[in-house]
Amino acid sequence: MSIFQATTSAPVNIACIKYWGKRNEQLILPTNSSLSVTLSQDNLRSTTTARADPSFTADCLWLNGKVDPIKAGGRLHTCITEMKRLRAAFEAANPDQPKIAVFNVHICSFNNFPTAAGLASSASGFAALVYALAKLYALPQTPEELSLIARRGSGSACRSLFGGFVAWDMGSDDATGSDSKARQVAPESHWPEMEALICVVNDAKKGTSSTSGMQRTVVTSALLQHRIGFVVPSRMAEIESAIADKRFGDFAEITMRDSNQFHAVALDTYPPIFYMNDVSRAIIAIITEYNRLSEQPKAAYTYDAGPNAVIYALTPNVREIAQLVLYYFPQAEKVVIGGQEVQAALPEGFNEAVAKRWEVGAVKGLIHTRVGDGPRVLSDSEALLNAQGIPKTLA
Repeated sequence: MSIFQATTSAPVNIACIKYWGKRNEQLILPTNSSLSVTLSQDNLRSTTTARADPSFTADCLWLNGKVDPIKAGGRLHTCITEMKRLRAAFEAANPDQPKIAVFNVHICSFNNFPTAAGLASSASGFAALVYALAKLYALPQTPEELSLIARRGSGSACRSLFGGFVAWDMGSDDATGSDSKARQVAPESHWPEMEALICVVNDAKKGTSSTSGMQRTVVTSALLQHRIGFVVPSRMAEIESAIADKRFGDFAEITMRDSNQFHAVALDTYPPIFYMNDVSRAIIAIITEYNRLSEQPKAAYTYDAGPNAVIYALTPNVREIAQLVLYYFPQAEKVVIGGQEVQAALPEGFNEAVAKRWEVGAVKGLIHTRVGDGPRVLSDSEALLNAQGIPKTLA
């Protein structure tokens, strides 16, 4: 008997121009366009196995070893239903294909990084889910077309269908959302020197989810209206130009300004939302002082809906930035970059007084990564389901 199964992985993306706020909650249509960098799956990824089988009595999903309920009308249900619809249409157009659209599916997904801690786990998770189902069903849809479905699971997931530098165009079709989709601005090969140092400040589940935070902001923040009407459109054009010309100084300034404004919008929400903490703000002070020492910024901090800092930098400067971070935030375990251990140090002329030195554990870990590719198809040996369609970790 044939086994209908596919295993894929999908990357995390971290936005430089932030998506915050929906104009349509059901279709997940954003109030503004956004742009992100896809990070390497060698460091951060979601892996998903999807199997269709006539013996399965219901659709079922396991996330990190635990059953994740598929609620009727919920985001998981929406994505799975839409992928089954596409397979049914494919079967109708290709009568020789096996009729598997009617089978229930078992899906197992695993993140190799903390879930719901501000590291874009929903983005990589839903991208991996949609991509795995697309491969299971042998669908002809392009990543851009699949991004329309991933968006319905988690808005930023649409950007994880591509590698490199990716825009999510907000679109104008409010009835169906047919033009609110991802677009690759430049592949990872365009600017391979782009790297990232992630400071894991807190790997716990955040207090205010992105979904509820956005809803509150859209209703109460006057600053958000200014942001979406006047600020983001020009920033999108400016950062795409900076990426095209590989102007890191401009890329860095736009990225930091947009991160600052996103968190200002969170603060302008009523009651206010605080995603950053004292450690987050100390990292901003440190990077600001570091950039003061050169004519153009050499590092760009950005924060999503959480306290973890993502610092973008070009290859020649990453080691020096890691030394600086370690000076203020010592680690219990050694940090290795480029095969060599990194020692804490301050650059010449650096004003040490911009921040206090913290105790071990204030930054729980450093993840060094770089710009990466889009979703991958994995081998059968990497499948997460056993022969019975149950997660191998539970068997």
